[in-house]
Amino acid sequence: MLTMMDFVKREWRALWQSPWQLALVTYIPIVSVLCLWWLFSAGLPRQLPVAVVDLDNSQISRMLTRKMSANAVMKLESYGQLDLAIKDMREAKVYAIVVIPYQFKYQLLTSKSPTIDIRYNSQYLLVGKLLSSQIQMSLGAGLSKSAEQKLLMSGVNHASIAVNLSPVTSQTTALFNRNNNYVGFLVPPVLIALWQLLAMMVFSNALNKELITVNNQVTLPQDLWIKVLAKCAVFLPIMLLHSSFILLLLYQYLQLPYAGALGVLIIAQAFMLIALWLLVTMIFLMMKDSARCVSFCTALFAPAFAFMGITFPVNEMPELAQYWRLLMPSSHYIDSHVSVVSYGADSALVLQQLSSYWMFIFIIPVIVGLWHRAPKAFGDSVDASLLNNSAPVTSGVI
Repeated sequence: MLTMMDFVKREWRALWQSPWQLALVTYIPIVSVLCLWWLFSAGLPRQLPVAVVDLDNSQISRMLTRKMSANAVMKLESYGQLDLAIKDMREAKVYAIVVIPYQFKYQLLTSKSPTIDIRYNSQYLLVGKLLSSQIQMSLGAGLSKSAEQKLLMSGVNHASIAVNLSPVTSQTTALFNRNNNYVGFLVPPVLIALWQLLAMMVFSNALNKELITVNNQVTLPQDLWIKVLAKCAVFLPIMLLHSSFILLLLYQYLQLPYAGALGVLIIAQAFMLIALWLLVTMIFLMMKDSARCVSFCTALFAPAFAFMGITFPVNEMPELAQYWRLLMPSSHYIDSHVSVVSYGADSALVLQQLSSYWMFIFIIPVIVGLWHRAPKAFGDSVDASLLNNSAPVTSGVI
């Protein structure tokens, strides 16, 4: 009579004998996490190429160019012709164009309103918005000196200049990402989406090993469920170790700000893994084919990052996308993650948020129904070679 411990030992032996599965639970997650962090490690985009077409070449236009050059976000490139600058922007060699018109200084001195043409590539959404704000800020800082001199010459007293130049000022303070750092904004949800994909692949690979082909017919072992429990007992701590590594990297080593207790997130991640593996088990029983199971799960969970609502509001998504989002365990977890990291939510609130996983309970009767319909192998189909280093038990089909 085999005990639960025997099946757990079997899983460990199977893991040790599978180089790909061993890589998925050891160095591949660590290398992937470090590579993604390195990708965003700069924190903010810097030295983005911007084309400057100075058709005036006056003292003021050169002063404005120097102001923009002092901005660390931009790297200015001078162009003599506007057509060449447009061509390079279409080829993504520059992200924005600033055109200072002919007789710009003359129009300023004669109280006219010259127009500085600013164009940016909005195809790169975040880059375009960043350059638009930074270019306007640099030009505004440069032109404010000329405007101040003009007001003094027109008789405005010095104390009223600031009010005349900027009658309304605004202050924008980011509550949870004060430096607008991309590491704190994008990296946590990206790593959560990656971790979900790795957990899916690890569990689906483990399940696919239980498929038994007899007379060209795929069957399932009679003791599948105790094997599934053994897989959960082995892989749940391993994947939680990797998620703990992500939390330590982000909030201890990189010292990203957080307001709550990170330990409660481990509980939320455990719920996320159980919901994820319920979905994977259902797809495994539906497909009963290793390649189809992995492919379907990958296609289902690949857009996890987009569905988290971090970069695009959930309410603006199409209705079908919102239903798809609900199938993603990561979409439920990210609410707990944000509430703990940004708002300092306590464990009681996080446990209340975990109730959003209730819909995954309905997967269990579907799994039971698929299991009863699936063909079974005769007898105990435990791979004896993994338990006792002897030959596997021969199986038949029911």
